Amino acid sequence: MDTLTRDVQAVAPVSTEMAAARSRPDDRSTNAHRQLIGWIGLVLPLVLMALAIWRDTWEGWRNLESISAYYYSGAAAAFLGMLAALALFLFTYRGYNNEYSKWDWRLSNWAGIAALVVAFFPTKSPKDVPPLSWWAPWVGVVHHVAAIALFSCFALFALWLFNQTKTKTWRNKLYTGCGVVIVVSMLAAGYCALIGQPIFWPESAALVAFALSWLVKGYAFKTLERRGVKGLAKDARSIVW
Repeated sequence: MDTLTRDVQAVAPVSTEMAAARSRPDDRSTNAHRQLIGWIGLVLPLVLMALAIWRDTWEGWRNLESISAYYYSGAAAAFLGMLAALALFLFTYRGYNNEYSKWDWRLSNWAGIAALVVAFFPTKSPKDVPPLSWWAPWVGVVHHVAAIALFSCFALFALWLFNQTKTKTWRNKLYTGCGVVIVVSMLAAGYCALIGQPIFWPESAALVAFALSWLVKGYAFKTLERRGVKGLAKDARSIVW
């Protein structure tokens, strides 16, 4: 047992699987880093919806047909801030020091750039919202290309890089499933846009799948179980006894 593993086990009673994940000698990032990326993706649609309904009323929220349309809503600050935070965590992600390390670095940086472009090159304004004076159709084209690139990077992480483990577990099946959901959601969003239907829900499904893959890769639910459920159970037993 190496020194790092002993230190981890001394700090908290984690499972063998969790300890092994934290003590991988080739891990150049941390599980906390992966979890932060996942949590941002998971809560983004919920935060945007809550702020838009609160500040723009229910009727104003109904006009927002995509996540990108929240740029024009009362949730604009959250939209820009959370995408910028996501980009920052992606830029600083280094993955694992193995034969795929250059792709960890490339995909995370490409995704970070795409997230910033999505944030700062907005889509066209929703109906009943005046267009921005400086907005032009080419800005919308850049926005959509960046959005496709961003979700494509997320899909590649789930379908390819997250599956590069020597021991195949249920996590690999989950990563593959998340990647498939991202791809299907992208196709559904494209079809909805083509026929003039809202794309918010397909986009949200893709974000949830992306977030879940990163949270599982970062052992978020093992951490929650250890810190939350087991702690509550211990407290309950102490009260009973």
